[in-house]
Amino acid sequence: MTTTHLPPAGLTVRPAGPGDAPAVRDLLNRVDLLEIGRAETELHEVESDLAHPGVDLRHDSWLLADGDELVGYGLVRDRSGGERIDLDQYVLPEYQAGALHLFALMERRAVERAAANGASRAVLHLLLNTRPTLDTGAIRERGWERVRRYHVMARRVDTQADPVPAPPPGITLRDCRREEDRRTAHRLQQETFAGDFDFRPRTFEQWWEDIDGDRLDWSLTWIAALEGAGDVAVLRTRDNRAGEGWADRLGVLPAARGRGLGGYLLRHFFGHYAALGRDRVALGVDTANATGALALYEAHGMTTHFAVDTWELVLPV
Repeated sequence: MTTTHLPPAGLTVRPAGPGDAPAVRDLLNRVDLLEIGRAETELHEVESDLAHPGVDLRHDSWLLADGDELVGYGLVRDRSGGERIDLDQYVLPEYQAGALHLFALMERRAVERAAANGASRAVLHLLLNTRPTLDTGAIRERGWERVRRYHVMARRVDTQADPVPAPPPGITLRDCRREEDRRTAHRLQQETFAGDFDFRPRTFEQWWEDIDGDRLDWSLTWIAALEGAGDVAVLRTRDNRAGEGWADRLGVLPAARGRGLGGYLLRHFFGHYAALGRDRVALGVDTANATGALALYEAHGMTTHFAVDTWELVLPV
């Protein structure tokens, strides 16, 4: 890994601050328009990233500017407490040299954070659109490899076509406005996603920080209980996006799969958000998910809006 301490001529780099959230949001939406044709980044998402307890903005964030214009943004996040370090990077396509400078800074910082965790290596992960503004050939030369693909699936909904379904026999559904149910939702999420490629065990407190739990409407997270088996499935959603209702996680315990629970929860998601006045819903899915989630969503009329890849770089500490 090569690192440079000075940005390319004409560009400046400085850490981000909480007050930079609107400018970062605007940059990310410029990138969204180029990559997916829609501006979909919300201000609250950027504010949450910049305020995350695991981020030290002085050392974990970078703003790349050409004069007064923000042209690039980088963020390093340690959510594992171990070797796994997550990176975010967004750059306008005409600033590839600046992008590589940010990569050098972020890679070095990721190694520092993994070392501070006592890890013997740093496993860096970065999500990029499959048609990114970034030159992926240049990061391949740095040792990055594409290791996974995710689809963002979307679907139109309306109250006539998507009524709120009645629960199947033996199934009851409740929301998570009670504290004890939020803790049950955490447990179910940990158990149902334990075998996933990108799974990281989280305590309740870590999970709460990751999902910005204080800002969620917990009446929009549901737990399904199966007669004779107890709580077996969870669906966490959020209604804070301008363009669509969003499902964060839909998980069914292995012992309860094959009973139609996933499809029922998905239809409940469609119907509930149609009743709220939404005309579009969306979610993300790992295309290699062994539970057949992609096929389930396609069978219920969801189609691919865009795709993103997980890129990985492993560095010694």
